[in-house]
Amino acid sequence: MVNKDKVTELSKSGFDKFIKDRNVLIDFFAEWCMPCLMMEPIIDELSEEFKGKIKFAKVNIDDNPELAGKFNVSSIPNFVLFKNGKQIEQFIGSMSSEEFEEKLNKFIK
Repeated sequence: MVNKDKVTELSKSGFDKFIKDRNVLIDFFAEWCMPCLMMEPIIDELSEEFKGKIKFAKVNIDDNPELAGKFNVSSIPNFVLFKNGKQIEQFIGSMSSEEFEEKLNKFIK
């Protein structure tokens, strides 16, 4: 588990423990994915805005293909919301900060 910038990068070994007992957003990404890179500052900004409400993490699909497969990640960026270890919602593709914020606000209500 590496804490790079503001969002924790997870591998298979720390994944289950990280999503247990909390609200979590997982960003499935790849280093070569331009839309993923464009979403990074938005994710960093939202991780600050939702601090204490949602824990943010990311998973590199090239380094963790088994996690990508487990959550049927075939397109990236791919975002999965978990509540107490249970998958609640999954959405794909880049979006504006406002759109993303709206989804997260609905999730924590």
